[in-house]
Amino acid sequence: MTDNRILTQSEGGVLTVTLNRPEKLNAITPDMHMALEEAFDRFAADEKLLVCVVKGAGERAFCAGSDLTEFATDGSTPYPSSGYAGIAQRFDLDKPVIAAVHGICLGGGFELALSCDMIIASEQALFGLPEPKVGLIAIGGGIHRLVRQIGIKQAMGPLLTGRNIAAREALEMGFVSEVVSGDGFDDAVAELCGQILANAPLAVRLTKELAMWGLDQPTLADAMAHQASHPSFRRWIAAEDTREGPNAFAEKRTPLWKGH
Repeated sequence: MTDNRILTQSEGGVLTVTLNRPEKLNAITPDMHMALEEAFDRFAADEKLLVCVVKGAGERAFCAGSDLTEFATDGSTPYPSSGYAGIAQRFDLDKPVIAAVHGICLGGGFELALSCDMIIASEQALFGLPEPKVGLIAIGGGIHRLVRQIGIKQAMGPLLTGRNIAAREALEMGFVSEVVSGDGFDDAVAELCGQILANAPLAVRLTKELAMWGLDQPTLADAMAHQASHPSFRRWIAAEDTREGPNAFAEKRTPLWKGH
């Protein structure tokens, strides 16, 4: 990466992407959008990388959103082709992305987290889309994702008031996957990654792909009736891993996944 405000580290099939401006609550600048796009491009292209974790540096924030002082000097909206933070409009990424949220997660930071497949939050996490308070709107996907993920009646209160949402309420509302109390936050994130990595990589990817595709179908009946004709379903039927799993179970051994 050319921007040290976005750090990447890969280990054991996990790519960790860190927003690295703790002194500014990890607020996103125009250059950081481009660096994030590069990071997610790398994740998508590298077959050895199976899970991505996005987090913020420091103890105070995941991300406080866009750095308005830098955006204010330029009237344009310098988002990359894949949308806000390089992920908001990246609809073809079939590998899981986890937002590890500790502290403040507001505005564009919340939009980044909502673009991920799962959100693990610490007890100190605080979410919100306060854009209307400064005359803006959440154009990076926040409006549309929150309504779709938790329903319009739940979403409209926070959207219209711009109020903050504490971690436990976020869990009850349904957009947070898990809340971790105490000092076990990093361990909980690592455990979730390990649980995903233990599964067949192809099955994980096709599960996500079919889930996203199914949400775009008119009805549940349509999704179930037509899933067998989806290219991903046909890839799964023909894959070596599809046979390896049952064989390993019958032979009482650990499966050796090949990813195809």
